[in-house]
Amino acid sequence: MAIIETEAPLHAAHRDNHTHRDVNGGWLRPAVFGAMDGLVSNLALMTGVAGGTASQQTVVISGLAGLAAGAFSMAAGEYTSVASQRELVEAELDVERRELRKHPADEEAELAALYEARGVEPELAREVARQLSSDPEQALEIHAREELGIDPSDLPSPTVAAVSSFGSFALGALLPVLPFLLGAGALWPAVLLALAGLFLCGAVVAKVTARSWWYSGLRQLALGGAAAGVTYLLGSLFGTAVG
Repeated sequence: MAIIETEAPLHAAHRDNHTHRDVNGGWLRPAVFGAMDGLVSNLALMTGVAGGTASQQTVVISGLAGLAAGAFSMAAGEYTSVASQRELVEAELDVERRELRKHPADEEAELAALYEARGVEPELAREVARQLSSDPEQALEIHAREELGIDPSDLPSPTVAAVSSFGSFALGALLPVLPFLLGAGALWPAVLLALAGLFLCGAVVAKVTARSWWYSGLRQLALGGAAAGVTYLLGSLFGTAVG
């Protein structure tokens, strides 16, 4: 009796401590990557324009135009992509729903075969499939999960995807412009702020990966810095050629 009382809390403690990362990333991944995209693209745009010996006003206008154009483009692209994906999923669910209605026995046998293929004993697999198939909506959800790898009750929203993409991209793209709007007269404060933002985004991304925060942050800082350096060089070359 004493042994049982000792082991029970240990098992409970193990269950409480046994947690995993959110492997799908939830809202964090698209938000951070949207901001990162805005940071890199607008920083590269502004350094490219600055490299062409453009005036400060031209650099700021380019940054604001890049922010607006990129945010609307991201929102439109994300909305179209997610809406198309959702429409495809809904069409496949309709096909599965019709099959369940017209050929319930065949669909039940198909579900049993899926469980058998995963190592469940044939008799048990057939019984599980029979019980799950007794409720049409539950059967649809199970077939969708097993055959299509989707959750019918958790389909992505095109509107949410578009709004979140617009907001995160605009926030990231704003960072390189912000120092100029606050009165900076040189490019370097914008570059430093953008690089700091890239490091922060990379560090946050580490929450959904196995990498350390400093490695992820430095990697993103290096990639963004390289993009800015290359576009500045190209801007200098084009500015000299055009001038």
